[in-house]
Amino acid sequence: MESGGALAGLHRNPTFHHLLRPPRTAVNNLLSSSSSTYKRHFSPLPLKFQKQSHFASYSYNCSINDGSAFQVAYSASSATQSLANIDWDNLGFGVMPTDYMYSMKCSQDGNFSKGELQRFGNIELSPASGILNYGQGLFEGLKAYKRHDGNILLFRPEENALRMKMGAERICMPSPSVEQFVEAVKATVLANERWIPPPGKGSLYIRPLLMGSGAILGVAPAPEYTFLIYVSPVGNYFKEGMAPINLVIETEMHRATPGGTGGVKTIGNYAAVLKAQSAAKAKGYSDVLYLDSVNKRYLEEVSSCNVFIVKGNLIATPAIKGTILPGITRKSIIDVALSQGFQVEERQVSVDELLDADEVFCTGTAVVVSPVGSITHLGKRVSYGSDGVGRVSKQLYSTLTSLQMGLATDNMNWTVVLK
Repeated sequence: MESGGALAGLHRNPTFHHLLRPPRTAVNNLLSSSSSTYKRHFSPLPLKFQKQSHFASYSYNCSINDGSAFQVAYSASSATQSLANIDWDNLGFGVMPTDYMYSMKCSQDGNFSKGELQRFGNIELSPASGILNYGQGLFEGLKAYKRHDGNILLFRPEENALRMKMGAERICMPSPSVEQFVEAVKATVLANERWIPPPGKGSLYIRPLLMGSGAILGVAPAPEYTFLIYVSPVGNYFKEGMAPINLVIETEMHRATPGGTGGVKTIGNYAAVLKAQSAAKAKGYSDVLYLDSVNKRYLEEVSSCNVFIVKGNLIATPAIKGTILPGITRKSIIDVALSQGFQVEERQVSVDELLDADEVFCTGTAVVVSPVGSITHLGKRVSYGSDGVGRVSKQLYSTLTSLQMGLATDNMNWTVVLK
């Protein structure tokens, strides 16, 4: 790992390829023993197995920022971690405060410091910070799933790291290395393990943020940057779940323009969709489908996800040309579809093709695969299939979620197993 390590002292054990973390009881005892104004750092020592036992003993070096240090030791035999006390059967898609978040900073030298796990809570920013004044910020989204054997799965986290690096370059920010990003995600997930829904009940949504936190008055890159990760247990993004959603095509407002930042996951992309999205939802639609800003006849994407159309054995989706976010779920669905014998085309897709399609579906980290039941364009409503859930979207959804949840063999080598 690079010198600016992703995790404050949390290192891979050379023998056991997973990260270790203290149980909730040990952490709570530690936190209650010191002032809440201190920042805590947890550093695992080598794992010691007891030969005649199924349990393992752990020791953690702990320090607080007044310079004092002490060690916490415990046995996994008493480290059973209970699930958070929430209604797992009725999870929506919203923020639920969890236990820990992750933070590390980068100054003008371009190097990120060692990160740290902190209690989840509010952060302090200068009123003149780059993120607040000039929108210099990016975010990512990925999920962790709990498998029936207790293992935790991440889905292609290195792709999120690479996309953040690409976006950071576009808006003049330094970014964590791929290794720093992935290790920080792992640490944050493991520290919040009790918030991961049981198998089949949802997922732990992971939100990495990169922002210009330094103060700047003139229009220029910020002098300091913060990389932050928080998590929240979630259910379906759309209230319809796997039931079909209903979209309306927006003909006046646009999500992105050529030469802009539509192809990176900058925060401003999402502020731009709020007005049209709010108006659509007030009329009973699930979301808005945007058109290109030049010809106003080619599909771009939905507010927070990519769009696909199906005609026979052909699956088509708008090409990535700077105005459309290169979705990781989009990329994965294309590979899955090709492996199943479908013909896939990335190109301009017209409104006429959309309205003549056999079925339509959206893809994204939050929605995974969401079938479209109807599209409304200039007051005309077109429905797809008898129930809107087409054969192709159902098949692709089943294949992808089986991989993400560890229910199928991962021949693509996309999942990362924790624990």
